[in-house]
Formats: sequence, C-alpha cells, structure tokens
Amino acid sequence: MSLTTPESVWQLQRALGAKAKREPACRFHSLYDKLYRKDVLWHAWRCCRANGGSPGVDGVTFEEIEAEGVAEWLEVLMKELRDKTYRPGAVRRVWIPKPGSTKQRPLGVPCLKDRVVQMAAVLLLEPIFEVDMPEEQFGYRRGRSAHDAIRSIHGLLNQGYRDVVDCDLSGYFDSIPHAELMKSVARRISDGAMLWLIKAWLQMAVEEADGHGGYRRRTEAKDSGRGTPQGAPISPLLSNLYMRRFVLGWKKHGWEEKLEARIVAYADDFVILCRSSAVEARKRMQALMSTLKLKVNEQKTRTCRVPEESFDFLGYTIGRCYSRRTGRAFIGTQPSRKRVSAVCEKISLMTSRESYWKPVNVQVEDLNRTLRGWGQYFSLGAASQAYRAVDNHARHRLRQWLNGKHRSRGARVLRHAAVVLHQDYGLHRLASTTANRS
Repeated sequence: MSLTTPESVWQLQRALGAKAKREPACRFHSLYDKLYRKDVLWHAWRCCRANGGSPGVDGVTFEEIEAEGVAEWLEVLMKELRDKTYRPGAVRRVWIPKPGSTKQRPLGVPCLKDRVVQMAAVLLLEPIFEVDMPEEQFGYRRGRSAHDAIRSIHGLLNQGYRDVVDCDLSGYFDSIPHAELMKSVARRISDGAMLWLIKAWLQMAVEEADGHGGYRRRTEAKDSGRGTPQGAPISPLLSNLYMRRFVLGWKKHGWEEKLEARIVAYADDFVILCRSSAVEARKRMQALMSTLKLKVNEQKTRTCRVPEESFDFLGYTIGRCYSRRTGRAFIGTQPSRKRVSAVCEKISLMTSRESYWKPVNVQVEDLNRTLRGWGQYFSLGAASQAYRAVDNHARHRLRQWLNGKHRSRGARVLRHAAVVLHQDYGLHRLASTTANRS
C-alpha cells in the first residue's frame, strides 16, 4: 500500500505491534470493535480503490459506489459490522496466465464490500503477526521485496551455501488446511467475532463461468476444509502465516544447524541453500511438508550445485555469469529465459493488427509502460543481455506495427531506424540503463 496511513490508524497499528512484540504470548481479545472504526474503514476503502480491480459477483464497481456516495456506503457497511449482520458473499473466479508459462492459475475476486472489510482486518492483524514473522520470509511484507529475497540468496551462495533444493509446492493456496491455519491465527487472536470472520472468508463460495453462458457456484473450500483464494486482501497474510509453520518447524527440528541449510521464501516460492547434503535437506523438507498437509511437486522440485548448475527463482536465473568487460566468471543473477520470452510475447500481443486503431503516441506510451515495469523488476545483476534482446524485439514489433498501420491507409513501407524509434517516437530503451553494469 503506497497511500499515507492516517495518523489515527498508524497510532493504532503501532500500539498493536508494540504490544505483540512486548508480550510474545499475548492473545488479542478486543479487535472486532476496531474493525468498523470510521478511520479504519475509510483507509481500507482508499487502499482497495488504489489497488483497483474488477467487480465481484454482485457487479458493483468503485465508480458506482463513488457516484452514490462513499461515505453513505461505508456507513451502511459500518452498521452491518457493528450489528454483526455482515455476511461475506461469493468469490468470482477468473483464470490468469502464469508468468513465463502457458498454464493458468485461479484468481479469486471478492465483492468490493468483502474486499474493504478484509483490508480493514489486514490493517489490524498485520502489525500483530509481523513481529512473529521469521527473517527468512520476504513475500507480502512491508519493507521487504522480491529483490531482497534474491539478494539474500546471492549472499548465502557467496558464503558457501552452494547446494540448493529448488522447491515447488502443488497448489499451495488451494491446499492450506483451514483447521491448522486457524490454530496459527488463534495463537495470537482470541476475539471470537474476528475468528468467525476469518473462518467465513476461508469458506466463501466460488462462482465461475460454466462455459455455456451461465455460472456455477461451488462450496469446495468449505467442503474440503482447505484453501484461501488468491486475490483476496486477507489471503497474503494468511498464506504467510501458514508458511511460517514450515520455517519454524525446520529450525525446531534442528535441520538448519544439522544440515547447515538455510531457507529463503517468498510466499509459496522457496529454496533451501545448504553447505552440503541437499539430497538430505530435500528429504527432510518433504517429510515436514507432509506433516503440514501440503504436497510437494516432485516433478518441479530439484537439487543442484551452484555454480556448476543454475536455478530459477522469482523470475531470475541464479548461477554462473560472466563479466562483459573482463570475461571473469562469477555467481550472479540475470532475468530468466522464460521471463524474457514472456515479455516478448506480451509485446507481440500489444502490437498485433487488432491494435492498429491506436494513435501512435498511445501505442508507444503503452509499450513504454510495459518496458519500464519489466526493467524495474529485472534490474538486479547481469541484465544487459536480456535488455538487449527485449529492446530488439520491441523495435522489431513497433516497426511492423507502424508499417502495418500505414499500409492499411495506403502509405508506403518505411524502414524506421532504431534512432528514429527511440528519439522521434520516444520508445523506451532498456539497454540505456545498463551502461555501467558488468
């Protein structure tokens, strides 16, 4: 959340976090009444509005609420929470492509009312559970990022943790057992109304298209007692909370010391870096995951030795790299081939003939937004080669798009040199940001 937190909400979060840190065994019994505080709900609304997103199964949009009056809408929601008549709706399920893959993953889209209440709950719960989170977890935490996880891995490799277990879980978000997860929540929360809400969110029905113009609604999460829908504001916090069990269990059983094996996790993506015995670490990891009722994807989980081999994590390939200036080999990071291919495919889709209707400046602006976002994420390590490949593809596709657009109007085909595309049309050039890199 990039919005400035109101002073009153910040003070509340600070007090909750301080108490949780000061009293490790404390269970908070009075949280629900703070959920419907006007300042908390207003900030939760602003956070959800900033995140955007499509409507849920009820079809209500942000614009419709704003047209009718946000204050009035929040007053009604506040009364429902205060009177305990609020009931979560169903989650709309959509399928989105996985980055760098032809496969798709499910995304749950709650109604805006549910999103706001869940965000309000996150504002209260996050400072409490944050003080208990181990340093090995980097995902969905304020002040931590994927780049921090990559840097941590790089540091451990340089310290001699060269044997790697590249782990993968099968459908982590859909597999989290509700009973065990609620125990993790109840370790800190004893407020019955808040616990009821969290359980109700876990059991929300799912609605998706049936392929015949209609919709079908399922209660699979309630029936199976598993899963937290990706896309719900509360989901990242709950998923982190359950993964914490694995990290703490790894230490409690002594595997970190016995095997000299360190974990680096980002949400459900994690690796185990060892000084030796990666095979043994993998065996112990599988046993512990089985105890947690989670399933390891055996086909995607592998062991490797760096720098003789490399592995992919969070879109980066980590392994042996070479300096462009000296040719010296070093352990480094670079954008993975899958992610380079994925952004090139996206650029190709953006510049298809179906987009000829766009004005040139709008098309270039859309391309630049994609290039800058991709470049900002893949800004660590030896990115020069990947940047050049993406730049070449972007120029090629923009040339084809310009000529296709002009040809459709009877104009002659032009070559459009690189300098013209970058200087005259303003196409962003990724390689210009790596002039000082190895």
